[in-house]
Amino acid sequence: MSSDPNLSKFATGSHDLPVTDALAAFMATQWAPTPLPDLGPVPAAAWTPRRRAAVSARFPGERLIVPAGVERLRSNDTFFPYRAHSAFAHLTGSQALEGVLVFEPNGSGHDALLFAHDRSSRDNGEAFRDRRLGEMWEGRRPSLSESSELYGVQTENLNRLADKLSGAAVATRVLREVDPRVDALVTARPEADAEFSAFLSELRLVKDAWEIEQMQAAIDATTLGFQDVARTIPGVIGLPRAERRVEGAFNSRARVEGNGVGYNTIVGGGSHACVLHWTANNGTLNAGELLLLDAGVEMDTLYTADITRTLPISGTFTPVQRDLYNLVLSAQNAGIATLRAGAKFRDFHWAAMRTIASGLIDMGVLKVSLEEAMDPEVGVYRRYTLCGSGHMLGIDVHDCAKARAEEYVDGTLAAGNVLTVEPGLYLQPDDLTLPAELRGIGIRIEDDLLVTEEGSVLMSAALPREADEVEAWMAEHAG
Repeated sequence: MSSDPNLSKFATGSHDLPVTDALAAFMATQWAPTPLPDLGPVPAAAWTPRRRAAVSARFPGERLIVPAGVERLRSNDTFFPYRAHSAFAHLTGSQALEGVLVFEPNGSGHDALLFAHDRSSRDNGEAFRDRRLGEMWEGRRPSLSESSELYGVQTENLNRLADKLSGAAVATRVLREVDPRVDALVTARPEADAEFSAFLSELRLVKDAWEIEQMQAAIDATTLGFQDVARTIPGVIGLPRAERRVEGAFNSRARVEGNGVGYNTIVGGGSHACVLHWTANNGTLNAGELLLLDAGVEMDTLYTADITRTLPISGTFTPVQRDLYNLVLSAQNAGIATLRAGAKFRDFHWAAMRTIASGLIDMGVLKVSLEEAMDPEVGVYRRYTLCGSGHMLGIDVHDCAKARAEEYVDGTLAAGNVLTVEPGLYLQPDDLTLPAELRGIGIRIEDDLLVTEEGSVLMSAALPREADEVEAWMAEHAG
């Protein structure tokens, strides 16, 4: 609402009744103590100190600021569900609304200070007056002392952050474009800030043992979600918006097992599978066609899985579908075979694409030599397999996305990387270069893998990949 009294007549204002003095006085009395039960460090707190130590060592003598971020408005006074920025969660184990982690130089390193909202007070009425922060509206949040015990860092009230940053001039780096209020408090240093952002991304390239545990838990939960989908499919064939019924089955599992989905679930039946990021999910599922399901459960710790399976809606592949499926599976196997510490990141993509291109040539779809098809200056095979074949995975579905190219896509793999391998074929329904029986078929097979010194571990091995095994698995779960 505008502060101009002449304009207030044009706004409704709050639909809640005003708080009377009598109500305010009554609300301030007779509340029992409610400390958090079984208070102790969160599991991540055993790992975050070494992550913060790496940040401190990389930027000695500088103040470093990592905000958690602000709520995003959906419409009017309704916000999207809050999620802390990945770098903040990675370094603190916290998802504190609007929290800010400050590395304050101390001469020999840094002191970590977590600026956060304190628990809403009943004494001043915040608990019931404040619709955004009051715990009667939004639920209990930790007090500052509780936050310190949970996350193993010193805490300060967030309302003191501006005073802290306005003190003596210190060279400062900020993770920008996360919290506009923090951005406004510190003069930007574009190159220094960009370097800081890149390092925070690169810090997550190699996962520690606890992160790998969290990701395996996310993958295991996602496996349960795919089983729910297999049970759902037979009963929704031909129904309106059947794709959304499948989406609902998976997303319900994601909410039960974790925080929710790690990204918008893709449910593509028939030709919708040819749309790489199909999330409208408003189509029917027709007998005899394929269903592409790309989905991942995000755990409460924010680590996510990312798995795709292409399933025959009727339970069995047709001969044409099976041939195409086996080509994509061969491409995935070729990519997986390249994974090991020291291999180039893009090796798995090129191995998969060479297999795809060779198969398309054998089918008569591509009418060029394999060498010409794979020439980076030509690349005509990409008409049928447009996107890359995988990415780093972790606390973001496309993890480490701000890392420098030489440390990621143009770099080499290391033991502890977790990534996806996900080649696909997307044969558009209106593509006249294809014979009619191939048009409108989309296939992707995506798995999550941990890179080791010797090779890789298929973390999503509980979900079948071979065509015969997929059919048997569907029959088992369809009852």
